[in-house]
Amino acid sequence: MKCLLVVTHPLDDSLCKTLCKHVEKRLTQAGHEVVVEDLYSDSFDPVLSSKERKSYYSGSYDSSEIEAQTERLRNAQVLILLFPTWWFGFPAMLKGWFDRVWGPGIAYEHADDYGPIRSKLDNLERVLAITSMGSPWWIDRLVMWQPVKRVLKLALMGACAKGAKLQFLTLYNSENLNEQQASAFKERIDRALNIW
Repeated sequence: MKCLLVVTHPLDDSLCKTLCKHVEKRLTQAGHEVVVEDLYSDSFDPVLSSKERKSYYSGSYDSSEIEAQTERLRNAQVLILLFPTWWFGFPAMLKGWFDRVWGPGIAYEHADDYGPIRSKLDNLERVLAITSMGSPWWIDRLVMWQPVKRVLKLALMGACAKGAKLQFLTLYNSENLNEQQASAFKERIDRALNIW
């Protein structure tokens, strides 16, 4: 399968970058075609420009500055997102990638009357989100009601990739991690990858 790995972390020695290398190796060993998009290392600009925003409703979204990213998204059958959860949200860099790359004509089409948008990422079969969080599980699930998972599942995929199956893996208490916990999380990732 054609797999797009989007990794978002400013530090090269971060857990996210380490997990990305692990995932890339596993997928490559399994015979999948893998493309890694490292938003920080690639100096992706997350800021939606005024030109891009103006074109949102003009009939033709101006994606000329992000053609490589939009092409990779269009071609992907599997999307794997590796990122830290900061303040119970996506890192700004990843949020900017959604804002710019998941634009009209790429991820969705506007309805003629500007009603509900129509999904366009029909190529995506699976989305795997792998995230780390400093908080314990109960704060994310019981207090905050998993905001990142809900936005990804209901807003982004629900509008743009309705046919894709989502799997969401969160490593809690990640700032106080021992080697055994890190290994156990890698095993969870491996189990998720083994179904493809």
